[in-house]
Amino acid sequence: MSGDKQNLEISKIQKDIEKYLSLGNTSIIFDYQETNGSLRLDVITVNPRHNQSFLFHSVEGFNKIDVLRKMQEYVKTFREKNNSYTIQWSVKGDNELHTSYFRAKDIPEAIDKLYYGRDPNSVTIFSVVLNPIA
Repeated sequence: MSGDKQNLEISKIQKDIEKYLSLGNTSIIFDYQETNGSLRLDVITVNPRHNQSFLFHSVEGFNKIDVLRKMQEYVKTFREKNNSYTIQWSVKGDNELHTSYFRAKDIPEAIDKLYYGRDPNSVTIFSVVLNPIA
């Protein structure tokens, strides 16, 4: 696939993922990292209210189109495959309580998504609640 065609395909799949997630004014970041001969894609959400970023999901593959297609498949089924959690937390030294929502297979995975990209000691978690099935 030529460079232009590949870039168009990457852009198209990213837009499809953003559209499917329909997170309103929440920013979505596609972070690509090469490790040990494979490519990892972390999709990160940035909450506009408190400007904090969280891991949405990670996948690995052999190139950008491969990881994007895997992510595209994930976003189509994650609501059925994962539990919904509410985490109440604050940044140490800040008196503001935040409430964030995560989809994860279990509580440790939800907490890992909260901690993504930050020192776990910089955050105080007050509660983690498994939400009822809607």
